[in-house]
Amino acid sequence: MKPVSRKAEYVLLAMLAPVLLSLSCAGTGAYGVQGSGTQTPIPAGATRILFLHHSTGELVWDGGIPQALKAYNASHGTRYTITERAYPDSPYPWDNYPYDYWNLWVAHKGTATDQNQDNLDMLTRDYDVIVFKHCFPVSEIEPDEGQANVSSPTKSLQNYYLQYTDLKTRLREFPDKKFIVWTGAALRQADTTVESATRAKTFFDWVKNMWDEKGDNIFVWDFYALETGGGLYLTDANASSDSHPGQAFCRRVAPFFVNRLVGVIEGRGDSSSLTGN
Repeated sequence: MKPVSRKAEYVLLAMLAPVLLSLSCAGTGAYGVQGSGTQTPIPAGATRILFLHHSTGELVWDGGIPQALKAYNASHGTRYTITERAYPDSPYPWDNYPYDYWNLWVAHKGTATDQNQDNLDMLTRDYDVIVFKHCFPVSEIEPDEGQANVSSPTKSLQNYYLQYTDLKTRLREFPDKKFIVWTGAALRQADTTVESATRAKTFFDWVKNMWDEKGDNIFVWDFYALETGGGLYLTDANASSDSHPGQAFCRRVAPFFVNRLVGVIEGRGDSSSLTGN
């Protein structure tokens, strides 16, 4: 029998993911390499954390992330230091979607970079934990058309599946580091369609229930669930005047993120709440 090509496997994944998702149990891997081994905490000490973000992440940061982490350190005798950074930044386009992380971290390795953006080899030299996220345009997901293409910036489910599958392989090349990805920021109902919002929910459910696997160095903070309350849209109560989260919401969830962060650092990433609540 002729071996199935890697591209064919990815296309099959994109076709079957919604079905597999409905059959999967939270935290179990249904595709790709299974997580293995025992999760180990990062040794206590000056654990260095890098938070990569754009505007949505900045709002949550300003909601109290550094203050909550400082309070945790004071009450637990830990030395967790966090640095925030706009990424990617100029001259790269102001985009931080699955394609962009694939491009910057998978397609560019070693000394290779795109428009002077640090790649993953460079970022992991200085930090023990890397947190990354997508702003709300990530939820503007178009219908699948033609063949899936891992190197395409088109926001479609089939492309997102390929890019995240490659990202998981890449992140696992750094087993002594830990990575936390936020499920994507949602859009208000006024800013999207039910079809696009449904596709976004399908993808983020896949990320936390199938892509994320126990026993490895990759973890999820379920920001999407906090924004939507389990629905399809960023709720009006959690929003600002557009699809950015509101200040009250950001103040409420910033401590949840810190709960999730320290849980991952201290070896509870596979057993604690994905929302940190």
